[in-house]
Amino acid sequence: MNVFDTLMLPNGSTIKNRIAKAAMEENMADADQAPSEELMRLYQAWADGGAGLIITGNVMVDGRAMTGPGGVVLQDDQQLDKFRRWARVGRSGGAQFWLQINHPGRQMQASLGQKTWAPSAIPLQLGKMSKHFATPHAMTPSMIEEVIQRFARTARLGEEAGFTGVEIHAAHGYLLSQFLSPLSNKRTDEWGGSLENRARLLLEIVTAVRAVVSPGFAVAVKLNSADFQRGGFTADDARQVVERLNDLEVDLVELSGGSYEVPAMQGEARDGRTLAREAYFVEFARDIQTVARMPVMVTGGVRRRPIAEMVVQSGVDMVGIGTALAIDPYLPRDWLVGKDNAPQLPPITWKNKTIASLANMAVVKFQLRKLSQDKKPYPGVSPLRALLLQQLATACRTRQYRRWIERRSM
Repeated sequence: MNVFDTLMLPNGSTIKNRIAKAAMEENMADADQAPSEELMRLYQAWADGGAGLIITGNVMVDGRAMTGPGGVVLQDDQQLDKFRRWARVGRSGGAQFWLQINHPGRQMQASLGQKTWAPSAIPLQLGKMSKHFATPHAMTPSMIEEVIQRFARTARLGEEAGFTGVEIHAAHGYLLSQFLSPLSNKRTDEWGGSLENRARLLLEIVTAVRAVVSPGFAVAVKLNSADFQRGGFTADDARQVVERLNDLEVDLVELSGGSYEVPAMQGEARDGRTLAREAYFVEFARDIQTVARMPVMVTGGVRRRPIAEMVVQSGVDMVGIGTALAIDPYLPRDWLVGKDNAPQLPPITWKNKTIASLANMAVVKFQLRKLSQDKKPYPGVSPLRALLLQQLATACRTRQYRRWIERRSM
């Protein structure tokens, strides 16, 4: 088995190779929080690049709950024509094109002016950066039910627009990940306590989504292999959640890890575990593979074909690539013709790990902006410059988002 073998999903559809463009948050929505022209150009590059699967950055199921001010929102059919065009662009090179659908829970910036909701009223612990995130309110049962229906509605609209699947985001410390973790979920009702209760929201969302989409439409789940926090969601928890997903017609599970508090998706952990420099989560994927009846995908750090080949030869079904495809969107196509491209960003070694993490994300987004402008990426950009530019862009996007909210409330 190699990375250019096809993969058949449980729903009967196929993916042309084992390379996925993993989700990266672009924050490039237009003034209607819909896919922009810049986003179309960015995804055209990835569509031309040869990946078998393309997964979007966060698409929000509720416009009042955003991972970032420039996030794309799909909660009704008002902007569906733009999503139809986006779907055509993403599929133009023969890839499957999935929406990553998400709700941030407590990981929403206070500057957006919206009330923050989470399983429990437990704030983020980010040191001096904590002030940028409000203490969340504990969700009521009726709000939880509304969230379930919102995920289902967004998935149904995504299929109507022409996407071939959705990935339900239950990783990286967002809402569904918050429910799964005993550190952020202190509920004593049916949604908290035991792992069975903490996983209930994810399982009910998967069930609700599958009920409203066609059998050939892919339903995937992005799951933390672990939170990398003492007392948090563990690798054993992840294994048990996957066992529960086995019976729910899930077409693929993507394994990642970490959260805003512990950005393990960037190769860092706080629980003493050392993550490999490439293919961070492969050891967890091999473990999950022993119980998973659906294909497993691993994302985190892969940038060289020999590493990608090692991943699939170890039994993992798909390799997700993010940062490397922000630098070189044509990487799969180049690998196919024998080129040994291995794009990489210079490491950021700042002492403040939280600021360094933000700078790393800003450098990635700098590359995405270049691609969206039909320009060549610049991996050597100063992290400080990228961070400052990102802060300016975020301020502009925040004003744009708040105007959008005001228009919708009139």
